[in-house]
Amino acid sequence: MSCASCVGRVERVLAAVPGVDKVSVNLATEMARVESAGPVDFAALAQAVDKAGYQASLPPPEPGVAPAVGASAALADGVAPARRGFIATFTPSGGLAVLLAALFSLPLVLPMLLELAGVHWMLDGRLQWLLATPVQFWLGARFYRAGWLAARARSGNMDLLVALGTSAAYGLSVYQLLSAGVMPHLYFEASAVVITLVLLGKWLEARAKRQTAQAIRALQTLRPESARVRRGGQDVDVAIGEVRVGDIIVVRPGERIAADGVVTEGASHVDEALITGESLPVARHAGERVTGGAINGEGLLLVRVNAVGAESTLSRIIRLVEDAQAAKAPVQHLVDRVSAVFVPVVLVLALLTFAGWWLVGGDAEQAIINAVAVLVIACPCALGLATPAAIMAGTGVAARYGILIKDAEALELAHRITTVAFDKTGTLTEGQPSLAVLAPAPEVDEARLLQLAAAVQRGSEHALARAVQQAADAAARAALAPASADATVGAALAPAAAALLASDIRALPGRGVAATVAGTRLLLGSTRLMQEQGISLQALSARAEELERSGHTISWLADADVHRLLGLLAFGDRIKPQARAAIAALHAMNIHTVLLTGDNQGSADAVGKELGVQRIVANMLPADKAAAIAALKQDGATIAMVGDGINDAPALAAADVGIAMSSGTDVAMHAAGITLMRGDPALVAAAISISRRSYSKIRQNLFWAFIYNLIGIPLAAFGLLNPMVAGGAMALSSVSVISNALLLRRWKPEDAS
Repeated sequence: MSCASCVGRVERVLAAVPGVDKVSVNLATEMARVESAGPVDFAALAQAVDKAGYQASLPPPEPGVAPAVGASAALADGVAPARRGFIATFTPSGGLAVLLAALFSLPLVLPMLLELAGVHWMLDGRLQWLLATPVQFWLGARFYRAGWLAARARSGNMDLLVALGTSAAYGLSVYQLLSAGVMPHLYFEASAVVITLVLLGKWLEARAKRQTAQAIRALQTLRPESARVRRGGQDVDVAIGEVRVGDIIVVRPGERIAADGVVTEGASHVDEALITGESLPVARHAGERVTGGAINGEGLLLVRVNAVGAESTLSRIIRLVEDAQAAKAPVQHLVDRVSAVFVPVVLVLALLTFAGWWLVGGDAEQAIINAVAVLVIACPCALGLATPAAIMAGTGVAARYGILIKDAEALELAHRITTVAFDKTGTLTEGQPSLAVLAPAPEVDEARLLQLAAAVQRGSEHALARAVQQAADAAARAALAPASADATVGAALAPAAAALLASDIRALPGRGVAATVAGTRLLLGSTRLMQEQGISLQALSARAEELERSGHTISWLADADVHRLLGLLAFGDRIKPQARAAIAALHAMNIHTVLLTGDNQGSADAVGKELGVQRIVANMLPADKAAAIAALKQDGATIAMVGDGINDAPALAAADVGIAMSSGTDVAMHAAGITLMRGDPALVAAAISISRRSYSKIRQNLFWAFIYNLIGIPLAAFGLLNPMVAGGAMALSSVSVISNALLLRRWKPEDAS
């Protein structure tokens, strides 16, 4: 594809295939994404692309994954036309085509250059024809093929404009050569040089586009080709496609980890820089997760595989970046509408230019040359590349630093963010609270309180539930070796080792959990839950207020059958070291900050005030968070929500831009438009920063692309622009747009301000 008009034509023919619901074609990546409600035959899609004058093929499958079929498929949309004849087969491309065209064109331009030095010399007209003809019809054959297919499809593109313009200059020269006198006025140099410059521009453009896709290629190189799997007591090297979930892979020091999994044996440091953006290696021990593609440090690791192929973290990251780069930003739809009518309008302007000069000046020769200049200067290459080039560069550099932008809309919207709302636990705090205080109600044994709470929470992945289970496990160890008991709960809780089993466990979103233990219906959760169930908290209210003021999170345990309070559990959670700087960075960007948490007011105030958050709202259910986001949006503000848990998903979806921590749940990440690959809140400001930079580049590119045509077309129409200068300017415009976008690769998270 050569310009925005090509994109429109490919989209139209694919959209016309029965069963296709939505099509998005990207000029910079030369990829088409086709969505459908049911299966669509790829042959039908390929045939439609073929009729439009292009070739299509499915992208290669990921290692160990069968090719995608059914409801969704991506098409790799080639630039070469489908009908390849003898000439097409032997037509050079890329740098070779540019070199040959330059060699043929240089003698044609030489007399013009010598004339500037006062030397008057002219190449024989027949030699000019011999040099210009191979450039026109051999090296320039691609413009005729693609232009003819566009015209046959009642459309237009850059190739059609170049073919018409250079053919007019070449035809006029042949006519002058055959009919004029000894020294006819020829324009072979104009047609040959225009084709040479356009080929040069396309070659430079292709090189620049490859640089914008470096992020994808860098991620793809992280995929190991083989893995060392322990089977039957022996270590066997197998192709990565043969690794299965449950296999034990052996990772030696310095090797790349072959697949996602959990360390079963060994300890080491793992370099995850290209996956999470984390600059320093992180420690990994037995029971901790490792990511395929990361580099093992000094220790030998045995890893049990839990994800392979398309479900691996690395594959999902690549897919997210590819999706973002293939998607269209909302501003691109304006460009699509303009490009749909651009080429026909240019053809009309060229005809008007020819007619005007011929009728007014009576000089058909000058009229043709000026019309050629209009056709050449107006090629909409830069217009089509302005947005996708910036999106590719922006999402690519963001991915390098652990910021995954799922779609172009999120990238475009993020630059307008005026307010960022944060969840507390796991987002601004470590999300690994510990049980700090157990306060039983009168006539309730402390060990029994822990025993019941642990039974209710057994099997839950909630951070507070894990803290209760860890405390209960510590108490169990105390029963065997009191001296090693966890100081947090004390050896006196050893009787809690006799674990109870819970049944009828039911999560109460934003409130807590209910379960039956030893025939008793228990409730464990927030103050709101207790109030809704009519359970009096008076016996421990003073103690709870004291703990809340000191920043603790309070949970209550009650007997629901008799509406009796059994006790309270107080949890402490450390604030993330980067959180204060993260909030300060947002304030420096004139962004308002809000804390939305289901935690109690005292704990929320303690964290929010320490970090300098401007507004704090506590005791919120998931639906309350979503409603709060909607209320914030009513004032015309653009809201981002940052969270990591299932209870944050409604708010993430309700926000203009959802930002999820990858350390949280999959539900949160699916609901968010941006995923932070490490749990660092400072990346929120960085994500907004790269969005602002990317959108600025989009605006700059579109401005120059439009201005270039708005200035260039009138200059050409009034005879102030030579066709060769027009060709050079057109080639330069495309390269300058991509080069401007590539400046985004210099961005670093430290640039956020």
